Amino acid sequence: MKKSRIILFILALIGLAGCTSTDEIKILRLAHGLDTSHPVHKAMERLGESLKERSGGTLNVRIYPNGQLGGERESIELLQIGSLDVAKVSAGVLENFIPEYKVFSVPYLFNDKAHTHEVYDGQVGKTILDKGEQFNLKGLTFYDAGSRSFYTKSALINSPDDVVDKKIRVMKSNMSINMINDLGGAPTPISFGELYTALQQGVVDGAENNIPSFYTSKHFEVCKYLSLDEHTSVPDVLVIGTGTLSRLNEKELQWLEAAVQDSKILQRKLWDDSEKECLALAKESGVQVAYPDKKPFQEATKGLVEEYKKDPLLGDLIRSIQKQP
Repeated sequence: MKKSRIILFILALIGLAGCTSTDEIKILRLAHGLDTSHPVHKAMERLGESLKERSGGTLNVRIYPNGQLGGERESIELLQIGSLDVAKVSAGVLENFIPEYKVFSVPYLFNDKAHTHEVYDGQVGKTILDKGEQFNLKGLTFYDAGSRSFYTKSALINSPDDVVDKKIRVMKSNMSINMINDLGGAPTPISFGELYTALQQGVVDGAENNIPSFYTSKHFEVCKYLSLDEHTSVPDVLVIGTGTLSRLNEKELQWLEAAVQDSKILQRKLWDDSEKECLALAKESGVQVAYPDKKPFQEATKGLVEEYKKDPLLGDLIRSIQKQP
């Protein structure tokens, strides 16, 4: 609570009261917690450039990176009260506010990256992005945050049998814990900052994350086996406060929509480039890589998925995703 009050005080000092206007110029304040070298930040810079070009300089973006205005949960709360205009947050954090975002944590729903992007950009994605309006939040687009896969110290994971009895680090998520249990492993929640040491000391046998995180965290130094089963694809989401939306006229909304698309296209390209680069560097360091068949994993976690299909908010979304080719 104290930290939130400090952030609100800072916002007040810099005149951060939603979408502010100076004469004919409007500035959208955008916050995220990532480094300025990250693909997401570069995509947001493209968002600002595109918006400035399209509006002739009358609608601009000011970016606050590196968690300057707090963490993702705090950013969402600031959007809700109108003290921030736009933020990048993980769908995993948003699900605490908007339950429909939980669908991205259901294991083995996506066949491949093309299928994932079709869902993000199709009717299912639009439905989820629109669900937050009752909470004063509107999703603008999905940024690619990759797929989470297994990496271990001892051997490649090619089938669910290879997970049995292995201690796998997971996030503090019931869905992740249940998934590892269904695969026969021992889910072990550990903070990400403590994971490198936990792997070194044998507290866990492996973990799961996306390719860039596996490499940039230097976990490849300890885990020489990477199995790209891609069990979940939890995206980042660009979110705007509905109060800010209400202060934009029709033309400004059109400019914003077009600029968001420009930003999304660049972000996904940069993310794809980052995945390829990090995978190549990991292989150069001696990491062995497998591409296991997903069907046995889907079968092993079928009961968990069927259970979530009974959820009145998630059931139709899961079925819609599974129907897409």
